Amino acid sequence: MNPETKSSGTSLLGVGALAALACAACCIGPILAFLGGLGVLSAAGALWIPAMAAITVLALAAMAWVLHRRRRAAACATAPGPVDLGLPTPPPSAGNARLPQ
Repeated sequence: MNPETKSSGTSLLGVGALAALACAACCIGPILAFLGGLGVLSAAGALWIPAMAAITVLALAAMAWVLHRRRRAAACATAPGPVDLGLPTPPPSAGNARLPQ
């Protein structure tokens, strides 16, 4: 075996390791930023649990009030009848005579 080929295999392994380290260094920043953001959001959520519970109760109460008002308004509505669509009325016809074609 030629000694030059043996050293090129070692240098190829070194270049591969260097490329792997460069890739890891490039990608670790966004990964750490994403994980840090998740941590901050979960910590904020843990601190705001009582406020979120109060907001949920208020939203449910508001929804019940709106539904109650809707039912009462529907119960007080008049019976449905003919609705004027604003279309012109047909001229009065003479009995059941058919129009000429």
